[in-house]
Amino acid sequence: MPRRPKADAARRREFRRKFAKDMRNAPTDAERKLWSLLRNKQMTALRFRRQQPVGPYIADFFCAAAKLIVELDGGQHGTKENLMYDEQRTRFLNDRGYRVLRFTNSDLLKHSQAVLEGIWLAAKESGRPLPEPPSGGSTLPQGEG
Repeated sequence: MPRRPKADAARRREFRRKFAKDMRNAPTDAERKLWSLLRNKQMTALRFRRQQPVGPYIADFFCAAAKLIVELDGGQHGTKENLMYDEQRTRFLNDRGYRVLRFTNSDLLKHSQAVLEGIWLAAKESGRPLPEPPSGGSTLPQGEG
């Protein structure tokens, strides 16, 4: 019996959606920390989503307004095989107009303010119109480190 492309694509989409939901329910310490700093539009009213399917991949943190993807990499990303996979993934996302920022879990946990500043700078450099920050508020949440 021949495969039905639409049914296969729908099945893959549903699998990615469920996998992303499972990942949201079991974040790493670094993901939990970054989410606490990005959630609820804390960064200049930018809306980030966590574990967002984008094409065949799942982005750790995704901001549609700035076409920005933030990835937190643990120790497993240091292998040659995983570095090649990450490069392929980044190329795919860049080809679709997304900017991908990568930080190690260690960088985030030790230097969260510097990571937030890097994310904010990338959002500003996106060239896309960004939401205005609430009046009187800071553009960046205050992280530790």
